[in-house]
Amino acid sequence: MDIILKKDVENLGLEFDTVSVKPGYARNFLLPQGLAVLATPKNKAALEATLEARKEEEAALVAKANAIVEQLKKTSITIAAKVGSGDRLFGSINNADLSEELSKAGVSVDKKYIKIPGNTIKRTGKVEANIRLHRNVEHAFEFEIVSDAPPAPAAPKAAPAPKKEEETPAEEA
Repeated sequence: MDIILKKDVENLGLEFDTVSVKPGYARNFLLPQGLAVLATPKNKAALEATLEARKEEEAALVAKANAIVEQLKKTSITIAAKVGSGDRLFGSINNADLSEELSKAGVSVDKKYIKIPGNTIKRTGKVEANIRLHRNVEHAFEFEIVSDAPPAPAAPKAAPAPKKEEETPAEEA
């Protein structure tokens, strides 16, 4: 079932996007909540008219989104997390964690615009997240997850410990 979103819906799309969803989701949630309308020819024509009227505003939004993308291209993020055996994390990293790290780096991106494959990350390494700032502006942002523990120093091979002489219990008087 095709619908036109009236508001941003997390994990679905942004305002004025035309998306395809299951009929039950549209009928039972999106339409009653006022988040969407059916994508009928009349509503599609109204959408085109609205987008045409908002052309200048859309151009400003696209320019702002492109400026954020340029900041993202210059930004390198490394997230430190607790790591267990191997490269598995204790817990996971999600879009909220990435949004927080980006804001610390000076780039403000709301977590609802960030898509991480599988929604969470449970291993260390390089990961690519898709950041969609506008319906026409998307950016694949690569970041790295590392262990927060300091690297273990390479232990030199210890010489065998000298043998201690057996201690004898003190003589009782």
